[in-house]
Amino acid sequence: MNTDIENLFKDKVIGHPAGLFVIFFTEMWERFSFYGMRILLILFLTAPLVDSNAGWGWTSENALSLIGTYGSLLYLTPILGGWIADNYTGYRVAVVIGCLLMTLGHAAMALETTTTFYLGLGLLIIGTGFFKPNMTSMISDMYKGKESKKDGAYTIYYMGVNAGAFFGMMLCGYLAENYGWSYGFGLAGIFMLLGLIQFWLAKDLFGSIGGKPSGVHEVELPQNINEESPKEDNTEIAQTEKLNPFTLFDKILILLSSVGGLLYLFNDPLEKIEKLNLLPFTVGDMSGSNVVVITALILFLILLVTRISRYLPIVRDRIIAVSIFGVFTVFFFAFFEQALGSMTLFARDYTDRSLVGSSAMIFKIVDLLLTTVPLIIITWVLILLSKKTYKKIGMSNIVLAIAFIGLWILVIFRLIDKFSQDGNEVDASWFGILNSFFIITLAPLFSKWWESKYNPSAAMKYGIGLVLLGLGFAFLSYGTGDVPQGAKTASVSMVFLIMAFLFHTMGELCISPVGLSYLSKLVPGRMIGFMFGIWYLAIAIGQKAAGKMGGMIDSISEQYSISHFFLIFTLIPIGVGVISIILNPLLKKLMHGVR
Repeated sequence: MNTDIENLFKDKVIGHPAGLFVIFFTEMWERFSFYGMRILLILFLTAPLVDSNAGWGWTSENALSLIGTYGSLLYLTPILGGWIADNYTGYRVAVVIGCLLMTLGHAAMALETTTTFYLGLGLLIIGTGFFKPNMTSMISDMYKGKESKKDGAYTIYYMGVNAGAFFGMMLCGYLAENYGWSYGFGLAGIFMLLGLIQFWLAKDLFGSIGGKPSGVHEVELPQNINEESPKEDNTEIAQTEKLNPFTLFDKILILLSSVGGLLYLFNDPLEKIEKLNLLPFTVGDMSGSNVVVITALILFLILLVTRISRYLPIVRDRIIAVSIFGVFTVFFFAFFEQALGSMTLFARDYTDRSLVGSSAMIFKIVDLLLTTVPLIIITWVLILLSKKTYKKIGMSNIVLAIAFIGLWILVIFRLIDKFSQDGNEVDASWFGILNSFFIITLAPLFSKWWESKYNPSAAMKYGIGLVLLGLGFAFLSYGTGDVPQGAKTASVSMVFLIMAFLFHTMGELCISPVGLSYLSKLVPGRMIGFMFGIWYLAIAIGQKAAGKMGGMIDSISEQYSISHFFLIFTLIPIGVGVISIILNPLLKKLMHGVR
């Protein structure tokens, strides 16, 4: 393996192995297709049945119920996908399987029939399960013994994530809103396919990295309670080490809470959309669906409490700290994920997107720079990669070049179309790109902050992130103050939506990279897999909660006003953020010196 790593580091691009940039571009096309399709979901499902660009005419509650379940499952299947790759396929084959399934999923959705739509979503969920955990695992494998360069590698990788999301939402959204939904869904699939081909053709570059497991697995020990695994030459320590194996009771709780959670996830949209209730009973005033999900949650909490209580004091305290951060993570994602739900609906129905005169021209110039400058930089990286690797992976580079020529043609076509118009109608999906743009521009500033002597503790970062998230919604609440009760449309200045995305992104930069970093520092080595699963579960719960709460936009707007809707979304994150800041001394104590 070391020989393969050394070989990879011989062909460097901007100080990193060329293989990293193969992964970078694969991830970029996957995120292009993923976010390009996801921004369209809410718009397509809620578009009127009779319209120049007709959709399915669903209510926002029904659409966001489905999107919440979809978003939730996207964070659950990677737990299984990572396990399959670790034990059977290896990371590279898992990535290819994931890409292939997602390509088929996008193709199915482009057909726009009910059956192919649901089939497409299912294939995307399973494909993401294979893809998502294994790209980062390959980077981890590539940098074994070169840990000092790993932070830089992940930074480059996340630039690929955001570049893909940026262009995907811009171009798929543009085609879908202006030419038809199937064009947007279809474009996502085309670039996913190109990403798959270029990755497959570059496989020889990686040697055995990310290959199939050797078949010689470490003996799976019960989960270790101590921070360090026993030293092989110290049998006395190994014998006196206290272990915390999963008991039969633990396994029953895991099974029951998992089945209950999944039943709720599937039943919620089925009951609302198809009028098919898998849980047709009530307990008092509670529906079967709510009874099952609350029971599953209680069983899961019993599992967590009983397991934590069996750990040695320091490890127990640290896992309690991780669990508290997990609760804050649920709250954060429940509100942050409004970006692809209620905030996209707000952009379409309540935002003044028409620009004329000088404001239209200023927007066109800003849009031109926003689109072309990042694309020029990424194209330059592609040229550097080709120079280093054209002998080894020439065909992969040719496929990548075809993809980029296609991207440039689409970008230029879109810009010519926009500049040829007298005024400018900003697409509702365009606002989705702001998160990626702000991440790319602000991430270096936040990185400097974390490296300085003013680096806040974990609880303070969570608190600041949640408060910033709430302040973002405060702009929307204030901006919609004059919109009357029950109004279905309005013309609120787009400045409020832009400010909301800015503050939300700053909140994300405080929380998103921090959670996994602290989890890896606080949790004993043998528990990492289990706790990463718990972490994905926290985000999955947040995703479903986001769909549930975002779906209330119509009912709250009718009963009160759209301003009230966003006021709720302002007060709760700020309140939870303040709680995090208040808990800072306690959490520091529980972390036992980990910073």
